[in-house]
Amino acid sequence: MSALGNISSASSMLLSGLYEFVPADLTEIIFIILVAVLTFVAAKLLDRLMDAELRTMNKKMNIDQTSYKLLRHISVAVVYLIGLVIVISSIPFLEKVSLALLAGAGFAGIVVGLAAQSTLGNIIAGISLAVFRPFRVGDRVNVMNEYGKITDITLRHTVLRTWDNRRVIIPNSIIGDEAIINWSIEDPTVNWPVDVGISYDSDIDLARKIMIEEARGHVNVMTHVELVKYDTTIQKDEVIQVLVTELGDHAVNMRLLFWCADRKLCYTTGCEIRESIKKRFDAEGVEIPFPYRTIVYKKEMGQNARLNSKTNENTSFHAVQDN
Repeated sequence: MSALGNISSASSMLLSGLYEFVPADLTEIIFIILVAVLTFVAAKLLDRLMDAELRTMNKKMNIDQTSYKLLRHISVAVVYLIGLVIVISSIPFLEKVSLALLAGAGFAGIVVGLAAQSTLGNIIAGISLAVFRPFRVGDRVNVMNEYGKITDITLRHTVLRTWDNRRVIIPNSIIGDEAIINWSIEDPTVNWPVDVGISYDSDIDLARKIMIEEARGHVNVMTHVELVKYDTTIQKDEVIQVLVTELGDHAVNMRLLFWCADRKLCYTTGCEIRESIKKRFDAEGVEIPFPYRTIVYKKEMGQNARLNSKTNENTSFHAVQDN
């Protein structure tokens, strides 16, 4: 009852204060508007200055964009909070209302806590992402069946720019519970597959030779010298490989494996190598077969069986007559 009474008294105080406030002092209204405008301008200015500073520093040195962007968002939030505190503290009746509301904080806290549960969860998850850093701004990741580049991490959400230039905005509380494939963390190199099927009549060794040569000739495919900078244990024969993965119904399925320096290069590189392999196969007589099936119709089978039966009967009849 005391909490409800405090909130009720705060509401009546707010109404009575408004009646006294509006006609009484125009300077306070102007002051509030001025503080609100200055707060908004200061917040936007700070945001732009910190963003410009980030770009300048990033050109000079490889700084952690994730922590810096989170600091930027927190700084802007603090500016707005300071502006709100100044407005409340400068108006006597608003100050009394805030004190009355604080007196009923037990009940109000429960209400606000329930209403802001999702928002607070996202903020806590955002801070957790900044501290533990499963990914950073600029990393390329797979999350929630989407592949793309992390462009921003705020207190509430993370922005993912997909390969087709969509912006996927994911609440931090959701992305914090998802399994994430990070293609950029520690070692950015990727072992990328290209699958090709050849006919059973084609020469496997010739097909393997063509596939290796086409991969080796592509500018985005890494050499052994480049790879050992990331992994000193890798062998020369592991840089580009061609394996027979399956003896399928209509084709011998082969897989080319090559290394790229970055995930963003892999898809385009794979497409270009696949095209060049097809052209070499056509030129050197390696067949990529169409799927084919042998279809037997039951009706034709029945007709053929009857014809065969009659033929056998006629043959037996003539054989008896000859005897």
